[in-house]
Amino acid sequence: MSPGAATVLLALRRAAPSACSGEELSVTLGVSRAQVWKHVETLRGLGYAIEGEPGGGYRLTGAPDRLYPAEVHASLETAWLARELRHFDTTDSTNRVALEWAREGAPHGATVVAEGQTAGRGRLGRAFFSPPYLNLYSSTVLRPSLALAEAPTVILAAAIAVAEAVADTTGPALEVEIKWPNDVLVDGRKTSGILMELAAEGSRVAFLVLGIGVNLNVDRALFPDEFRALATSLRSATGRLVDRVAFTRRLYHGLEGTLDAFAKGGFEALRPRFEARFRMPGRRVRVRDATGAGATGAETSGVCRGIDGDGALLVERADGTITRVLAGDVTVVKDPE
Repeated sequence: MSPGAATVLLALRRAAPSACSGEELSVTLGVSRAQVWKHVETLRGLGYAIEGEPGGGYRLTGAPDRLYPAEVHASLETAWLARELRHFDTTDSTNRVALEWAREGAPHGATVVAEGQTAGRGRLGRAFFSPPYLNLYSSTVLRPSLALAEAPTVILAAAIAVAEAVADTTGPALEVEIKWPNDVLVDGRKTSGILMELAAEGSRVAFLVLGIGVNLNVDRALFPDEFRALATSLRSATGRLVDRVAFTRRLYHGLEGTLDAFAKGGFEALRPRFEARFRMPGRRVRVRDATGAGATGAETSGVCRGIDGDGALLVERADGTITRVLAGDVTVVKDPE
């Protein structure tokens, strides 16, 4: 969207539900009435419903279900997160775009959002199902003052913000929980995943990219067979269409506040909020470790005893020893092995 079209949109929003005269828009932009008309046509082409009024005025009567920066910014209550926002109708991966932008010097909080992804990525090399115009696919560049050893807790912090935004949307009737380390579940089915990638300078984080995907309005019937039994969307769970723009604003606002609290007090300052959504302690789990000592892919089974201060999952084995798992794929099992 051009700056001129964005200015016209802002003026129409301020005037709504009344009409805004073409003459007023012409003066505001310092352009001809013909140029104002071109901006209005651009907005109509993007899906905005704009009625022409007798005498040359324009009235905004509807906005498209698109995550355009002008839409997200309209009521966004953040100081730094997503203030610089790049929108794509489609891209291969918002994380790839954000990583490239970060290497070019993107500021803290710069965000990429896409309507759809052709090669969305999840943790451990998995694909993330990303149909267009239904969900949220977003990646944010962060430049924290952070040691590499502390980086895994950023995912836990992000999971808090996502879970709280989801719970605000679904309401109290549905259980929203965090499955370590990065999945948000609604009534036991995955509705969101988080992917973090970073660059280091020595033992410090140079920058990181936090990718968040949330299933908002996709019908469960559209999920690939391998996902259908395990995944859901907010619409499928609640039976209501989710306002994608409103959800995005809510998430960005909550994520900024959570990351600000993390920057001040570390993960310990957020631990009570994480544990309020963490239902795994006391449950039997099987974890395929992706990082620990020994062979990659080693399996750990036992009872979850919570998380350590650095975000590691604590698993009590049958012999009573505690194993720390820093990264892995977790399965909750119902029956003793």
